[in-house]
Amino acid sequence: MTWHLTDDVEEFRTVTETFLATDPARNTVLLTLTEGARSGVWPGARFGWWTGPDGAVGGAYIQTPGMPPVLGTMPDEAARALAGALRGSGLVGVNGATATARAFGEAWGPYQVDREERLFRLAELAEPAPVGGRSRLATEADVPLVTEWMNAFIDELGLPAELGAARTASRRTSAGQLVLWEGEEGPASLAAASAVLAGQSRIGPVYTPPALRGRGYAAAATAAATRLATGWGAAEVVLFTDLANPTSNALYQRLGYQQVQDHLVLDFTG
Repeated sequence: MTWHLTDDVEEFRTVTETFLATDPARNTVLLTLTEGARSGVWPGARFGWWTGPDGAVGGAYIQTPGMPPVLGTMPDEAARALAGALRGSGLVGVNGATATARAFGEAWGPYQVDREERLFRLAELAEPAPVGGRSRLATEADVPLVTEWMNAFIDELGLPAELGAARTASRRTSAGQLVLWEGEEGPASLAAASAVLAGQSRIGPVYTPPALRGRGYAAAATAAATRLATGWGAAEVVLFTDLANPTSNALYQRLGYQQVQDHLVLDFTG
């Protein structure tokens, strides 16, 4: 039972592809980070997989520069062993399913909970209440606005600036992944769908400017992004919510999303 660490994304993908695909919803972030690293979005990323007594892959993680490691599905013993394997690397925190993240955190040392999240998976899309306007894909002309909204989203959730709003806005617009809900006075809400990997697509970010909230725009944009993902052939459509925001948690459940598991982002900086 051991961890294998590498900075070679192709090696990581070759070894873990089948394992990650066995539970694509719970491994959604690792799947998208792997593809991002392969396309050059995350230079300097680090990867690892854990093999059990039978030599089969039983866990995986990815860390992009400046960000805490993201833990995929793994037993608690693997999470504790990973904390030992990464000792001395100066981690600022860790991100993973609640039990997995706590197992890592308790083995690492003092920690505090930075953010609590919940992973949801679509059962059947329930159309939201009608709202004025229409959905459309973001275009190159929308990139400055999308960048502004993504920066606001990052600031509201206290996410690291390393996520790179401008680069992300341009890349995802070019890929046709960003949906705008456009009201009478122009764009009113944003929702994105990730490319389909191992049969899954993840919705996010979803953002509505504060002055336009409470009018149904976020629900309309999320439903449109969900239809985009299912139109691409996604068998599973998932999304994360911040548990500190009961409004968004209720919204996604009304749209037909059901709870899969809770996640924690832990902070090691004190």
